[in-house]
Amino acid sequence: MDKIKPLFTATATATGGRNGHTESSDGIVKADLSVPKEMGGPGKAGTATPEHLFAAGYAACFGGALDFVGRQKKKDASKAKVTCTVMIGPRDGGGFGLAVKLQVEDRSLPQAELAALAQAAHEQICPYSHATRNNVDVQLTVSGG
Repeated sequence: MDKIKPLFTATATATGGRNGHTESSDGIVKADLSVPKEMGGPGKAGTATPEHLFAAGYAACFGGALDFVGRQKKKDASKAKVTCTVMIGPRDGGGFGLAVKLQVEDRSLPQAELAALAQAAHEQICPYSHATRNNVDVQLTVSGG
């Protein structure tokens, strides 16, 4: 496991598990949670799941990593749209697991250039990609100009 030198720390607390509430210590992120009906829960309107929160975080983080790599290569990827889809389901080995699809779109960059930037962001920079590697199936697709 790689060691890090923390530059920023975020803390959140959840009460009531998947049918409760989560909030960051600074109050910026607040979400009521509910297990979706597809998973046997109440599926309350206006609530989130941990997968919603993970998808939002991964999409934003990957976009930042893509922008970082773009600046290093003198390319502007700052306006790329990153869509992250997080799926949850039973694992073959028991319990539950996640699968992720990352879709990167930026028509202002040629397909090959955007694909190279996205691959570098995924393999070298994005901490979510590092955290999921060899543990979560992450599929990356790219749509450039």
